[in-house]
Amino acid sequence: MKSQELILYRNFEFRELFDQIAALISKSGEEFQKAMPDSYACAGRLTQIASVYGFHGNLWHCFLTLCLVSHENPYSTACEITGPVKGTLNELAAHDFSIFRELFQYDLSLLDGSSGLSIWTALKSYEAPNEGNGVYDGEIRDQILTLAAVLSSTLDVQEFKNAVTEFYRGFGVGTFALNKAFRIEDEGGELRILPITNIEPVRLSHIIGYERQKQKLVENTEAFLDGKAANNVLLFGDSGTGKSSSIKAILNEYYDRGLRIIEVYKHQFQMLSKLQEQLKDRNYKFIIYMDDLSFEDTELEYKYLKAIIEGGLGIRPGNVLIYATSNRRHLIREKFSDKRQLDDELHNNDTVQEKLSLVARFGVTIYYGSPDKAEFLNIVKELADRYELDLQPEELYAKANIWELQHGGLSGRTASQFITHILGKREESGRNL
Repeated sequence: MKSQELILYRNFEFRELFDQIAALISKSGEEFQKAMPDSYACAGRLTQIASVYGFHGNLWHCFLTLCLVSHENPYSTACEITGPVKGTLNELAAHDFSIFRELFQYDLSLLDGSSGLSIWTALKSYEAPNEGNGVYDGEIRDQILTLAAVLSSTLDVQEFKNAVTEFYRGFGVGTFALNKAFRIEDEGGELRILPITNIEPVRLSHIIGYERQKQKLVENTEAFLDGKAANNVLLFGDSGTGKSSSIKAILNEYYDRGLRIIEVYKHQFQMLSKLQEQLKDRNYKFIIYMDDLSFEDTELEYKYLKAIIEGGLGIRPGNVLIYATSNRRHLIREKFSDKRQLDDELHNNDTVQEKLSLVARFGVTIYYGSPDKAEFLNIVKELADRYELDLQPEELYAKANIWELQHGGLSGRTASQFITHILGKREESGRNL
């Protein structure tokens, strides 16, 4: 069986199904007829994968391409960093690619045999039941489908190898190539980086106002992506003003330039050193994202963060920055009782500096303040126009004013919730007609 002859591309996620279909392809005559139940099971599994990943078209080609782009091995990770590589890896990769290309050329409909059914024939031109993108971002999914079409039409192994290598150079390989946001977890002392598959598709243009703040964030991020000096960033200010949405928007704007985000919570700060070790040799730019960052005066996790940002023995990788949001300017809670305690300390200025030193580690701080009444109503109007609400301005503003008085005050979040409420009422009215 050809699949057993692979050298570099062996222990990938879907190897069992890969081997099963490759075995079906190698059978003939009576032996193939006996394997028909296995054939149906493989077709069902292939369809499940298509549903999960949002594939359509020739599912066998999509599946083979998924195996290629998701497998991290010495060749694929080297190509991610440098593009085409030199040395023995080229020969080993060419050997494996010759097997993959042979599998690409197989006519899937032949697996229907003489059963009179056209199951595999249908999977050559599979139509998805809806337009959902599956677990991957739509653009990433489309890149996989495009690569599948290119590989199926290559004229020789070298052309096949060049196409795969170019994908690795442009998009990378494995989970970092096929996802843009991640979280971490501790599994028995081992750090695992897991993809977050459903990311809010917000863009910077969706955030109304705060132009200066967004521009400052963009400038720092673009410098980071261009390999120039860039700072860790703290977005602080009132709740509901778009701090978290701005960072999500930055990811959506720049992930196609190699930007990835990893969400970390403060109880995970002890794993930051391990995380940076895993990120430092990848050909991506990583933002470690800390949402709603703040500490009570009894919490000591901030000391780990201080050491990671600046002050530890290890050098922070050049492809990693920290972006955090907080409602607090100084991050660590301070109370009036602290002053009484400081009066009893011999070196009270040292204690003050200890609490202020964390925020000083962020080279860029950006303030997001609540909008005034006029700015709030402008946000409401722009959102109403975006969703084509047909309310007159006077009626819209009157309802918005009542809503904000009853639901959290002046903020972009309140405006968005108000528009959602109006949309819901409109849909309800439509259903009752």
